Amino acid sequence: MQKLNAQELRKTNPTEEELKKIQRNPIYFVLDRIIDTYNTGSLFRLADAVGVEKMYLCGEMEYPPSSRIHRAAVGTEGWVPWEKEESTLEVVNKLKHQGVQIIVVEQHPQSTSYKLLATKVNFPVAIVVGNETGGIEKEVLDAAQVIVELPMFGINKSFNVWGSGAVVAYKILESLT
Repeated sequence: MQKLNAQELRKTNPTEEELKKIQRNPIYFVLDRIIDTYNTGSLFRLADAVGVEKMYLCGEMEYPPSSRIHRAAVGTEGWVPWEKEESTLEVVNKLKHQGVQIIVVEQHPQSTSYKLLATKVNFPVAIVVGNETGGIEKEVLDAAQVIVELPMFGINKSFNVWGSGAVVAYKILESLT
């Protein structure tokens, strides 16, 4: 399949045939109440980069069509299968029922280092990333099979939500090869 640059992506709407040709990995993204549209757009771009099966936008957040999301996503929101859902917990429970392993990215007393993911991944997986201010809701954390976090060595307590998602997604992809 031909790769498109940012300018081409912003102006292109994929056909059903083109969408079917994209190789998808057994990975889902679940976005839990993301506040910043730049993060949402960047997560669409990441979802395209890692070939997610589907992305769920959950709870109170902005979703496409949105010029702000489109700008950060550089048009990838048209190439990534996605769905708007009201409840993150309902999506997580639905995916779990379908045999999808739930991996939440969050700072938590029960979290494990992202470095150990290779030994804990069972495909298909869903990566849940959450609200930049309040984090992931307790009920969603309780439903997760794995909670993972990135070490923070500086003064900042947390990493950007799309950046954390990227590190975890690519670490999980290492398990596929």
